[in-house]
Amino acid sequence: MPRRSPVARRIRTALVALAVVVVLAVVAFMVWANMVMQGDRDAAVEVWTNPHVEVTSTDHSVVLAPTGVASGTGLVFIPGAKVDPYAYMFKLSGIVERTGATIVITEPTLNLAFFDQRPLATFTDDAPGVDEWFVGGHSLGGVRACMLADDPAVTGLVLFGSYCADDLTGSGLEVLSIAGSEDGLSTPEKIADARGMLPDDAELVEIDGLNHAGFGDYGVQPGDNAASIDRDEARTAITDALATVLTR
Repeated sequence: MPRRSPVARRIRTALVALAVVVVLAVVAFMVWANMVMQGDRDAAVEVWTNPHVEVTSTDHSVVLAPTGVASGTGLVFIPGAKVDPYAYMFKLSGIVERTGATIVITEPTLNLAFFDQRPLATFTDDAPGVDEWFVGGHSLGGVRACMLADDPAVTGLVLFGSYCADDLTGSGLEVLSIAGSEDGLSTPEKIADARGMLPDDAELVEIDGLNHAGFGDYGVQPGDNAASIDRDEARTAITDALATVLTR
């Protein structure tokens, strides 16, 4: 059997080393992507035990529906990067309880919205009784929501501490953009700078004392500022803002 030349051996060694590096990188990425910021258990339990809200988990979403009369309005909500979908249950349940809206919180592929290429219908099909849909999201989830806003089923867009990279100025969508005065990541200044991507009649609301992590309930987030309002105050303020678009 002929011996490999030194050049062939070096090439083979290099290819093996490259394959090992690629495998290690993939494994490291998968581990990193699955290290999510976990939702606060007590906040989630309040929703599970709320007699006005029914919680249903599917293999790709968490659905919050009213136990009473449903309004026919729904919101598909996309979590921020590597944030547990259940972390948004408490803050979003307020609008379900007050107005009868239905909320479908997605479970993004690899916990990152940009990797989730499933169509909006994957999630709207989880609430067949809804006849008017909004799409929205927090942080990176809001950026992804902007990409889905051109779906024919969508009449409006809701952004939590987020902004669009897509130009929606001529979309005709109802848009609500909520900023937190203490948000250290999607700062009010960054949101204001991206205002030109939204329709002229988009509604911008700033909640005094709210930080980036305060749009959900998952603890402290690196780079964020401290909130100066508590969890219940944040929920009420978010519900008040959502009611301006989900009840029209």
